[in-house]
Amino acid sequence: MRTAFKSTFNIDPHSITIETVPENIPAWDSMSHVTLASSLESVFGLSFDVDDLMAMENVKEICRVVQSKVGKLQGA
Repeated sequence: MRTAFKSTFNIDPHSITIETVPENIPAWDSMSHVTLASSLESVFGLSFDVDDLMAMENVKEICRVVQSKVGKLQGA
């Protein structure tokens, strides 16, 4: 997770916590959100749909979506 944030926003990955929200990262706008999702797809080997992207409002929700997707992959 932190790797994706570092590559997208060029920030210290240790500054990302479960409580991080877009307001904490000035560069986190709609375009960088798509870039972040792409980075997460690469890091985790996942694919997100529009509903996933809309749900990924903050780090906590991103973790929830990623965990759900990983769980489905492992169960397949």
